[in-house]
Amino acid sequence: MHFHILTLFPEMVLHGLGTSIIGRAMRDGFLTVDARNIRDYTTEKHGHVDDYPYGGGAGMLMQADPIMRSYRALCEETGRKPKVIYTTPQGRLFDQNAAKELAKEEELVILCGHYEGVDERALELLEAECYSIGDYVLTGGELPAMVMVDAISRMVPGVLSNKESGETESFEGSLLEYPQYTRPEIYEGLRVPEILLSGDHAKVDRWRRDQSLLRTMERRPDLFEKAELTKEDRKFLKAFRESREDAGGPKNACISDGPVLN
Repeated sequence: MHFHILTLFPEMVLHGLGTSIIGRAMRDGFLTVDARNIRDYTTEKHGHVDDYPYGGGAGMLMQADPIMRSYRALCEETGRKPKVIYTTPQGRLFDQNAAKELAKEEELVILCGHYEGVDERALELLEAECYSIGDYVLTGGELPAMVMVDAISRMVPGVLSNKESGETESFEGSLLEYPQYTRPEIYEGLRVPEILLSGDHAKVDRWRRDQSLLRTMERRPDLFEKAELTKEDRKFLKAFRESREDAGGPKNACISDGPVLN
């Protein structure tokens, strides 16, 4: 998969993505990441890429022309017109489903805004899709771009050494991941759950599923709105809620009421 990132800080992006799993995937040829400096495409003699917004207001806006010039140069070099993503708090929430959708693209352009954002006409001309990584404001789009590249890349075949690890982590199936343990068996008085030592794979799988249900109920009950629950899942959750009610309510203040089960 090919990522092209249009930014004012290409070194920041390349240094951040050039390590760990994503860096290895780049070196092995499963991914390419091209970070282009938008400032290289300005025609302003002092290298400016921003100006005051029409109508007044605080801050500066990135101008449309350098952005469009950088994108058009990319298209001319590659012979293609890749989909463009713009990172902004106003966009659709970037989640695991979005990562899966975008991983189907062979090529993606991510535009990183800065200052107070970009001239709206650039977004219209690029037909950019807007995405947000959360309800907060950052100083630029570089960190969101790196987050998105990381999450999308994990869905690309060959990037992860273990295929299953990309499919059974948090948010897969709209449930949070179950707790995991490694050696030693006992650490500072805390023991690995016996079921994980039993060698009974069917029971281990059921335990993990139940733990995912409980963790989702405790931490992100909103995810149940999209989760596909089996008959066994519903039976487990119903029994858990009834046991809590019999005990006089949740002992953990983090535990919510969970999904409504019929």
